[in-house]
Amino acid sequence: MDRLPTVNALLDYKPKIPLRIYTSDGVLIGEFGEERRSPLRASETPKLMRDAILAAEDSRFFEHHGVDLLGIVRAAIANLISGGKEQGASTITMQLARNFFLSTEKSYIRKIYEVLLAMRIEETLSKTQILELYMNQIYLGQRAYGFASAARVYFNKSLQQLSPIEAALLAGLPKAPSRFNPVVNPKRAAARAHYVLGRMRAEGFLTEAQYRAALNEPIKVVPASAEYPSRAPYVAEMARKMTVDLFRDDTYALGLKVYTTINAAEQQAAELAVRQGILDYDRKYGYRGPESYVELPVNDEGLEEAVDNVLDDREDVDDLLAAVVLRADPRQVTVSRGKQGNIIIGPDGLKFAANSLGERAPAARRIRRGAVVRIAALPQGGWEIVQLPDVQAAYVSASRDDGAIHALVGGFDFGRNKFNRVTQAQRQPGSAFKPFIYSAALEKGFHGASVVNDAPISIDPALTGGQVWDPKNYDGKYDGPMQLRTALAKSKNMVSIRLLQSIGTRYAQSWIQRFGFEADKHPPYLTMALGAGSVTPLQLLAGYTVFSNGGYKVDPYLIRTITDREGRLLAAAKPLTAGNESVRAISPRNAFLMDSLLHEVAVSGTAAKASASLKRSDLAGKTGTTNDSVDAWFAGYGGDVVAVAWVGFDTPRKLGERETGGGLALPIWIQAVERSLSRSPERRPSAPEGVNLVGNDWQFSDAPAVPGVQP
Repeated sequence: MDRLPTVNALLDYKPKIPLRIYTSDGVLIGEFGEERRSPLRASETPKLMRDAILAAEDSRFFEHHGVDLLGIVRAAIANLISGGKEQGASTITMQLARNFFLSTEKSYIRKIYEVLLAMRIEETLSKTQILELYMNQIYLGQRAYGFASAARVYFNKSLQQLSPIEAALLAGLPKAPSRFNPVVNPKRAAARAHYVLGRMRAEGFLTEAQYRAALNEPIKVVPASAEYPSRAPYVAEMARKMTVDLFRDDTYALGLKVYTTINAAEQQAAELAVRQGILDYDRKYGYRGPESYVELPVNDEGLEEAVDNVLDDREDVDDLLAAVVLRADPRQVTVSRGKQGNIIIGPDGLKFAANSLGERAPAARRIRRGAVVRIAALPQGGWEIVQLPDVQAAYVSASRDDGAIHALVGGFDFGRNKFNRVTQAQRQPGSAFKPFIYSAALEKGFHGASVVNDAPISIDPALTGGQVWDPKNYDGKYDGPMQLRTALAKSKNMVSIRLLQSIGTRYAQSWIQRFGFEADKHPPYLTMALGAGSVTPLQLLAGYTVFSNGGYKVDPYLIRTITDREGRLLAAAKPLTAGNESVRAISPRNAFLMDSLLHEVAVSGTAAKASASLKRSDLAGKTGTTNDSVDAWFAGYGGDVVAVAWVGFDTPRKLGERETGGGLALPIWIQAVERSLSRSPERRPSAPEGVNLVGNDWQFSDAPAVPGVQP
C-alpha cells in the first residue's frame, strides 16, 4: 500500500478549464484548450443523468466500498451467457482511480493497484464527492471531459435539457468513447444508448412506458457549426489572440472567461446578412460546376465507405452539405451522403445547376457519377444542388461613443478560411473615402453649396504617381458645375479630383491621419480622391465614427473584461469616449457639416435605399465602388451605431458589370444594422458654434467667399 499514490490531490481537484469567450450578454461563442470542460456540482446534475450513469456503469455504487464483488460475479455470468463483454466489472470509483492516477496499460499489477486505490478513495471521499469527480473528469470523446461538456458538444444542450435517449447515449460513452461516438459511429452509439435504456428500466429508473417511448426517440447530434448558441468564430479567434498576448503561457491554465463587447442578437443578424448577401451574389452568376471528381466502386460493395472517405475531407458549411453523385440526368440526380444515406433530387432542385446536366454540358463542369457537389434543403421540402461561393464579404459595427464592437463577421466560412477580412484585408475604399477629402476641403473654405465643375479631366503622370490618367464618372455622364452636396450624393469622381487639386494632395494626406489612416497607405497623388489607397473595414469604421460622434476619434475595441475561474477581475477595458477632448480629431463644426453631407447621400443619393428601407431620418453614410467594380462598400451610421460592409474577392478581380457598393454592400448593411438600430432612438446633431445657415446650406461662420473650382 505504501507504493500507492496519495489521493489527497482529489480533495483540491482543479480541472483544466478551457479559455472561454462570451458576448457582452453572456452567450458563449468559443472555447480554446485541449480539454473541453464544464464542471458541475453533484447537486446540479439532474436525476435522469445520474440514473443513466449508475445504470450503465455502476448500479450498486452506493452499496459497495470501491470494489463490487457481487457486480464482478454478475458481469462474468452475463458475459458468459451472451458470449460478449457488454457488462464490465469496474466500479465508478475504480474508473476514477484509473483516470487520475494510473496508465492505460492492461496488466494484473495495474488492476490490483486500481482496486487498492479505489478502496483508499472510498476511505477519503464521500460517495457524493466521488460521483462529482467522476462526472467532471471522465473522457467522453470530441475533447469533451465530463457530462456537462459532452451534453453541449453532442447536443448543444445543458444536462437539464437532455431527453432519456440523449442521457443514455452520454452514459454509454465512458466504456469506449471512440467506438460509441455518435458523430463518427451513429449506429453503434444508438445501439449502446438502447442498451443503457434497458439497464435503466431493469434498475427501476424508467417505467416500461418511458423505456418504450425513449427507444423511439430520434438521436439528433448537432453539427460542429451549431455548437455555440451564437456564431462568431472570427470574434472568438480575435479575442483568443488578444488574450494570449496578455497572459502568454497562462492563457489556457487559468480558466479564463473573456467577455467581449459583442451583442449576441446583433451578431446573429450580421452573420445572416453577410451570408445572405454572399449567396445572393453567387447565385446571380450561375453554377460553376462540381467541386471535384472521384472514382467510385462499380458496384455497391465498398461504396458507402468510399463516399465517407471523400466526405471526410469536405466539411459541411452550415446547410451547404457535401455529397457525391451516384447517378445523374437532366431530370433527376441521386447523391450519396455516405453512412447518412442517399438523396434523390428532382427537377425543382436542379434548376440552378441545369447548365451542368446532360451530355451537352461542358465536360469540365458536367454533373456525373463521382462528382462532388453541394446540396441544400428547399424551403418547400426536397433538396437542390447549390455551391460554395467564391466571393467574400465582411461586416463590422460599433458604438459611436466609445468604439465598442457590437458585431463582426470576417467572411463566409471561418472553417475553410480563417483570414479575417475586417481586420486583415487591405482594400481600396473607392468612393467611400471621398468624405475624408471633403472634410479636408471644409477647412480650406469649401462648404456644401460650393460649386465645382463635373467635367472630364486628364491628369499628368507627375500628379498621379504613374501614367497619364483619364478618370471617368461611374456612369460616364457629366453634369457640369454642381454643388458639393449634390456631387457627394451622386458620388461624382470629377468633382472629388478637382477638390483635391484645389486643396493639395500633401494637405489631404496629412488631414486623413486625424481619422487614423496611415499616410504611407495613401500616397499624395490625385488618385487619393477616388480612394486608391488601402484600408481595412475596421479602419474605415473608425474613420466614419469621427463623423458620427461630433469629431472624436474613439478606437474600436473588442474585449470588455477578463476574469479567472473564480470570477476575479484580471483585466478591463478603459476606452476613451466621445466628449473627451483629448481624442478630438476634427472640430465640431467640421463634423456637423460632414454629417449633413453624408445624410444627403442616405436620403437622396447613392444610398437612398438605406433611409427608405429602414424608415429612419437620421441615417448617413457613403457607398464605395472601386475601379472596375473590384470592391464594393457601404460605410454609415444612425442612432448610436456605426457600421461598414464590404464585398469582394480575396484575390482582387471584377465583381461584374455595373456592380456597385449600393447594389452589393448596402443590402448587407441594411439587413445587419436593422437589429442594432431597433434599440437605438433616432439622433440628429444640433448645430454647434461656428456655423451659419446660408441659403439652404451650412457653412463655417468665418468661411471666405469661395466661388468654386471650375477649370
